[in-house]
Amino acid sequence: MLISLYNVRTRHIDPTSDMILTDAANPVFTPMPAMAPVIDSPLVSALKTPRESVNVHCSVEGGYTVVDAQIASGLNPDECFRIPPVYPEWLGDRGFTAVHNTRFAYVVGEMARGIATPEMVVAAAKAGLLGFYGSAGLPLTEVRVGIEKIKAALPSPEFTWGANLIHSPQQPDMERAVVDLFLETQVKRVSASAFMQLSPEIVRYSAQGLRRSGDRIERHTHVFAKVSRVEVAEKFMSPAPVEMLRELVAKGDISEQQAQLAALVPVAADITAESDSGGHTDNRPASVLFSSLLETAGRIARQHGFDDRSIRIGLAGGIATPQAVAGAFQMGAAYVLSGSVNQPALESGLSKQARQMLAQAGAADVMMAPAADMFEQGVDVQVLKRGTLFGLYAKRLHTLYRAGTTLDALSTVDREWFEKRLGQSIDTAWSETADYLQQNNPQALASAQTDGNYRFALLCRRYLFMASQWARDGEAAREADYQIWCGPAMGAFNHWAKGTCLEPLENRTVRQIAWNLLEGAARVTRAAQLRSFGVALPEGAFRYNPQVFE
Repeated sequence: MLISLYNVRTRHIDPTSDMILTDAANPVFTPMPAMAPVIDSPLVSALKTPRESVNVHCSVEGGYTVVDAQIASGLNPDECFRIPPVYPEWLGDRGFTAVHNTRFAYVVGEMARGIATPEMVVAAAKAGLLGFYGSAGLPLTEVRVGIEKIKAALPSPEFTWGANLIHSPQQPDMERAVVDLFLETQVKRVSASAFMQLSPEIVRYSAQGLRRSGDRIERHTHVFAKVSRVEVAEKFMSPAPVEMLRELVAKGDISEQQAQLAALVPVAADITAESDSGGHTDNRPASVLFSSLLETAGRIARQHGFDDRSIRIGLAGGIATPQAVAGAFQMGAAYVLSGSVNQPALESGLSKQARQMLAQAGAADVMMAPAADMFEQGVDVQVLKRGTLFGLYAKRLHTLYRAGTTLDALSTVDREWFEKRLGQSIDTAWSETADYLQQNNPQALASAQTDGNYRFALLCRRYLFMASQWARDGEAAREADYQIWCGPAMGAFNHWAKGTCLEPLENRTVRQIAWNLLEGAARVTRAAQLRSFGVALPEGAFRYNPQVFE
């Protein structure tokens, strides 16, 4: 059997070839390989070959069966019909793949602190996916280097990619500097994460890319808003507040024309529903969150007179198995975003030790722990529990902070334990922290000089920050302190991959992970397609075993 793929732009299928039809403007992707011919019943063959049409026969008794082409040709046309093929490239919203010029409606999510490396972004783009660089939490100089690496490896504008902008309410100057860098280096797509409200900087980035073309408003900068609450999603789905636009114009950050256009379109056209994911999460059930955002998008579009296709809703959190991917698209997701499952990939910025820990995780091997960037507010992140004690250590620190603890008031036992976690004396740790704040956040340093509890919180944040750094660098002596962001999806993926080609770490690449999930989703969709027409399916019809794509 030949697996035919199609051209991203024309979406034309060549049923006689296993190659992608292309033109000079489109890159040629390596096609998924043809499978070896098998001798199966027509039904089993239909389940294994979703890229081929299926003939379904309705007998006089009312039963539905799958028949081959030769049998179908001799049957009464009134008793036989054809079901069209299912391609992985057809799953999701065609507007998404057209706007972002991707082969698949599949996003490789940004994992902060460089875990989503430039190499991961490049691999994603070359596999026909949209990848986001995990630039959040990195020094600006390192972010610039990472962007230049991506641009050097993907010189053609046909390859699309983006970077992460994390909301930094405590450091608005840092958020502004990151946006300046993105605009300077022409980063066309930004994934906005951890936003609880709109900031002037994310509005500035969105508005600066707006242009009028005839009667249409074109976007040259795209915001993907990752949200887990309806009230936050509403802000991104709506036009930017008029007062905020006026202030941006007054400061010279955007033009008057850009402000006028920004008042007519959503701040973000792509909204990612972040359900039970790794890192920052509200642990929302995917079906509940997605449905709520889908209805909200419709209401906001009607309220502002937007085109029905102005807002696309994607789904993240739990995207780890073919069934999850197929289910997301069946619910109406414009695209899916995978996160946790990419952390053990070869292109990941995590150390081999941390990747091995993730590859052994089960769905229950996660827990919530205090977040470094919002420690004082009590915001949590979801992290790996198996093989590390970080979650318990972080909770102990937050309990001490909430009790009003200061560095001077720590008991001998707590002080010794805290210094062991820091890996240095409290005095040395504070001296280094104060030096950093003097250069980067003098206001926070001034507050710490008069507030002992806040000073303690800053050292707690230092430990939380270092815990993720140790996991990234593979500090063997600090394995018990590794902070590894992870959702239950990681366990689901490991369970699916067990005993297959995707179980060994050396086989886990961004492309192998994504293509297997998408191929599996196409097969699950084919099974659902047949069942919806009344065909009785055999056991295992909704399962798919990974294979190696060359």
